[in-house]
Amino acid sequence: MSRFVTFAVQSGSNGNCIYVEAGDTRLLFDAGVAARTVRQRMAEHQRTPEDCDALIISHDHSDHTRCAGVYQRKFGVPMYLTTATRRAIRTDLGALGELRYFQAGDVLTIGDVRVHTFRTPHDAADGVVFIVEHDGRRLGIFTDLGHVFKGLEELLAVVDAAYLESNYDVDMLLDGPYPYYLKERITGSGGHLSNVDSARLVRRTASKRQAWIALAHLSEHNNRPELALEEHHGHVGREFPFTVCSRSAVSPLLAL
Repeated sequence: MSRFVTFAVQSGSNGNCIYVEAGDTRLLFDAGVAARTVRQRMAEHQRTPEDCDALIISHDHSDHTRCAGVYQRKFGVPMYLTTATRRAIRTDLGALGELRYFQAGDVLTIGDVRVHTFRTPHDAADGVVFIVEHDGRRLGIFTDLGHVFKGLEELLAVVDAAYLESNYDVDMLLDGPYPYYLKERITGSGGHLSNVDSARLVRRTASKRQAWIALAHLSEHNNRPELALEEHHGHVGREFPFTVCSRSAVSPLLAL
C-alpha cells in the first residue's frame, strides 16, 4: 500500500493551509498562510511547497485565499477553484498563472489521486469540502461547513481520517465580546460548527476504520483546544484518536 500522509500547516480564522501527499501526488488545500511560513513549516516535515502538484481552494474567504497568487508565483502550482469563488475573492491576488475551474460535485483527477468535491452551506460564494481518495483510502477535509447539512454525516462515515471543523465553544461565544450580529452569523446556518455540533456528528459516525480525526478551524476568541477535546471525549470516548490543529504551528505528520 502506497504512502498517504498529511499535515495542517495552520488552521484557523487567521489562515488555513493543509498539505496532502498520496503516492506520487502532493497537494496544497487553501492559501491563507504566508508563503514564507508555509515553506518553513513544511520543512519541519522535510517537504517543500515547490514539489506540490496543485493548489486547491475551498472558498473565497480571505483566510483561505489571501496568499493564493503568491503561492502560484513562488511555488509554480496550478490553482483549482470554482468560477464563483474566483469572482468573489476580494483580495488582490496579483498576476495569476494557470487556473483550472471545477464545479461542486466534480471529481478532480490529479496524478494518482481523486479529489471529490461537495458543496457546503457556509456563507461563501461557492464553498466546497473535499474527500481525497488514493489506493482505497479516503481523507476528508471538512471545514467552514455552515451547519450539519444533509449528507455530511454520510461523508464523514466513509472516510478513513478527517480534518473536521470544531470552531467554537457555545458558552465562550455567547458570553464573549463579539457583537450580536457576528454571534448570529457564526451560529447561523451559514456559519461554523460548534464543539458540540462536531462532537455529536462524530458520535454518530465514528468507526474503527477511522485512523484519526483532527479538530480544525478553532476560533481564537471563542474556543480552546482543551475545550474542543473535552467535548469530543465526552461524546465519543477518550480512546478515540482525536488531535487538534494549531492556529500558529504545523501539526504532526498524520498517516492514513
